[in-house]
Amino acid sequence: MYRKYVKSTADFIFALFTVVLFLPVFLIITLLILIFDGFSPFFIQDRVGKDARSFRIYKFKTMNDKKDSEGKLLNEELRVTPFGRILRQSGLDEIPQLFNILKFEMSFIGPRPLPVYYIDLKDKLQRDRHRVLPGITGLAQITGRNSLKWPEKYRLDNYYIENQSFWLDLKILLKTIVSSNGYDAVNFEHVIPEKKSE
Repeated sequence: MYRKYVKSTADFIFALFTVVLFLPVFLIITLLILIFDGFSPFFIQDRVGKDARSFRIYKFKTMNDKKDSEGKLLNEELRVTPFGRILRQSGLDEIPQLFNILKFEMSFIGPRPLPVYYIDLKDKLQRDRHRVLPGITGLAQITGRNSLKWPEKYRLDNYYIENQSFWLDLKILLKTIVSSNGYDAVNFEHVIPEKKSE
């Protein structure tokens, strides 16, 4: 009952409430990015969602598009703007994903969605992640996030899928709120997961 009906309904209602509540913050951040960074305020990328269907994820843009003499994008750390770093550290760059939830493309809690070029990875643990809607935060994020290797993230994601419940979701949500490491700050522009068979 919770997995099929309650969670999606609660996600929509809570996301709608949060959008209204954070609308002034959303507008202020959009304006500040335009003023201080001078580029489009939104980072939009195709990601893999439930049942391996692609969707477009929304985030506040935290990096510029500066390139080297050969026309290649500079290292991520060199492109993160000062204001973008604040957004990442606070997790505020994730706010636009509330609209993904309202479109029933994401949930508050679930495996983080990977870019579409990961779809060719055929490992069972990787395929099984697509049985549920991807989330803004998840078990892997509150357990270790970027310090974890990809196989460990996949195991945690699949543990969550198999043991999904209201209490587990509540635990993940609360730990995300109280932990500064409870959000995903990777834009997946350069990171390629390890292709290992489990």
